[in-house]
Amino acid sequence: MKAIMLAAGVGSRLQRSADAPPKVLLQFGGKTLLQRHVEILQYLGFDELVMGVGHNAHMIRVEIDRLGAGDFVRTVDNPDYMLGAIFTLWALRAEFEGPVVFMDGDVLYDHRLMGQLINSPKETCFAIDRNVRPGDDPVKLCFQDGDIVDFHKVPDQPYDDFAEWIGFLRLSPDIAARVAESARPYIEARDTKVIYEQTFRNLVQTLPKNSFSVEDITGLPWTEIDFPEDLVKAENEILPILAPLPA
Repeated sequence: MKAIMLAAGVGSRLQRSADAPPKVLLQFGGKTLLQRHVEILQYLGFDELVMGVGHNAHMIRVEIDRLGAGDFVRTVDNPDYMLGAIFTLWALRAEFEGPVVFMDGDVLYDHRLMGQLINSPKETCFAIDRNVRPGDDPVKLCFQDGDIVDFHKVPDQPYDDFAEWIGFLRLSPDIAARVAESARPYIEARDTKVIYEQTFRNLVQTLPKNSFSVEDITGLPWTEIDFPEDLVKAENEILPILAPLPA
């Protein structure tokens, strides 16, 4: 199985300098996020990791070389990365072949979480956490009578239950093949305001109801790293309770 990762952004919400390394190079416990991704994905038997890169991409390539992971990690450059993450998704469009796992690169997580996702009996499923962070920033997967009805930071469809998407999505070959056409209108319109999740939202709302499922990872440690307070949480709350990879 292939993993496809977004790792092109500047990470401006972390309030760092413009020449700061990409977020995937943040270190926790002496390891970069990229090293942790590689170790987990290799342990779980992934065939490769394909990264969409942009901001200071050369730094990512240096880290790949340092890890000796050149045979496992491949980078795809997005010259339009400043236009938004959906343009990086578009740069990766040719990679959405066969069963894939789509990932945000700025997540510190427990390997059991990814293991649960790839071992799920459901071919296409969002990894979700029922403990939703407050505010509009978390991307929410919304349900009505048990069916998925919306997927957005600010959903606009009626729903009776919701959970937070953690940034990982497993896709069957059939649905993966539809990603490019779902993103195309926003790219052709040069829409720099649309969030990349809209690509998947379109598929959720247009394909048959049973096309997407969920894998509930509530209780397993993870955090997305967008703001300075996320760095503190990752270091002080998440890192100490991550299960080590089995020897």
